[in-house]
Amino acid sequence: MHAACDVLIVGAGPSGAVAAQEFARSGMRVICLEQGDWPDYSRARHGHPDYELVSRKHWAWNPNDRRGVGDYAVDDTESDISALMYNGVGGSTVLYAAQWERFQPSDFRTHTLDGVGDDWPFDYWDLEPYYEEVERQFAVSGLAGDPALPPAKAPPLPPVPLNKVGRRGAEALNRLGWHWWPGTNAIATADYGPLRACDQRAACPFGCPTGAKASVDRTHWRPLLGKGVRLVVRASVEQVLLDERGRAGGVVYADENGVRHRIEAGVVVLCANALGTPRILFNSADGSGIANSSGMVGRRLMTHPFGNAIGIFDEDLESWRGPIGQYLHSLQFYETDRSRGFVRGAKWNLIPSGAPLSMMLTTTWGDEPIWGESFTRLLRERLGRSVIWGVICEDLPDPDNRVTLNDRPDEHGIPGVSLHYRVSDNTRAMMHWHIDRVSEVLDVMGAKQKILNPIIPGIGWHLMGTAVMGRDPDSSVVAPDGQCHDVPNLYVFDSSIFPTSSGTNPVATIAANALRCARSLVARRRELEVAS
Repeated sequence: MHAACDVLIVGAGPSGAVAAQEFARSGMRVICLEQGDWPDYSRARHGHPDYELVSRKHWAWNPNDRRGVGDYAVDDTESDISALMYNGVGGSTVLYAAQWERFQPSDFRTHTLDGVGDDWPFDYWDLEPYYEEVERQFAVSGLAGDPALPPAKAPPLPPVPLNKVGRRGAEALNRLGWHWWPGTNAIATADYGPLRACDQRAACPFGCPTGAKASVDRTHWRPLLGKGVRLVVRASVEQVLLDERGRAGGVVYADENGVRHRIEAGVVVLCANALGTPRILFNSADGSGIANSSGMVGRRLMTHPFGNAIGIFDEDLESWRGPIGQYLHSLQFYETDRSRGFVRGAKWNLIPSGAPLSMMLTTTWGDEPIWGESFTRLLRERLGRSVIWGVICEDLPDPDNRVTLNDRPDEHGIPGVSLHYRVSDNTRAMMHWHIDRVSEVLDVMGAKQKILNPIIPGIGWHLMGTAVMGRDPDSSVVAPDGQCHDVPNLYVFDSSIFPTSSGTNPVATIAANALRCARSLVARRRELEVAS
């Protein structure tokens, strides 16, 4: 067999981009298949009268609402939380808020420390040099010396400005004696490579019209196209092909016209996210499934339940401007304290409330009707005068929380997925406790009104855990380096391999771990058994 490439990557999000860059640097021939297309930034029309209306469609976070190229049906009728993602070059970094958080050392040892979840097969210090390296790749801005984190080198860029909102939040936390630190973001605060300095339009999740946010279509894929990497868009992978010895020989994909193509490769790396990766594994072997002798493919779905506390103030805090992103974060109550009635913890972050329609169209502003005679009054009260504390809760792995195939195929006849997910009692207790604490912060900040929103259903940004890594093939899908236990030249590098979710944003760890796994594969590539 003559392979078309040394490595075939499925998915052009952060894990696929970081891996492709590492493979290309080592001289390997790389092809990446992406089911979506390049983002169309001409539709990031910030400054135009129709911007906020247009952004709600083209840059919609839920693929069931967006229905763009590459999107497939995600049935969430049996899920407490809807999955949010972007199918296209850049993956969900195109729409993420770019809050950049390393996992804490305790996140890798939850079983040892707290008797829940599983310990990762490596620790924080094993991943630390990779964190440092990808922070340069992602133009991370921040400030060294955060006392809640292990010592680390400063990010390559200074932090985003605190502005009036951040200063008000920091002063309140100081009075309470609680931790805070300027937010770390994958947002350029000065021109950096292909990125421009952030101008604080609060439009990060809607295509970033400035070009300041480190989405990997900008930071990785454009430069890689000039270095021999081939990226095929509108290529929906249907299944991984196995030879008679059970080795991965390549994939079958459907092009934009639905025509099937077979492409052969020495190694296949899945980077299709925690919904797309099990979707491909389940659908392989003509629907019989592969890499699932453990029965763990699709199981242990984690989504990071999210809530917020909104404060409304008498004075103008200019909260229509800033990064989303985060002005600052707090890890004051991150570690386990069983006296609170739950284990593990949560991260808080302070963000602006945004522009007029971004504020008024949301469903998290309380029970008072928005439309009608109260509209102009509410707009005057809230625009520039409201701030949002976000709370991200650790989501413990549960085998009953899972992804399955459904009978709603995409336009090419490839099955969609269904989510079966319930928020645990531990998470509910955690969320309500933390919302009460950020409510106290709003009081100290001087809010005249508070709106508390524990566990918002439509906020499943962080999808993890459906092809778990571990050393035991009986209880995991992949080895610590991402290699499938059942198929030695099939790898998974995305967040589906995370054993636990932490209580912080996952992209930093997705990127760092993908680099670690890619480097391991490069080091032992001559030992791999490929399809015959």
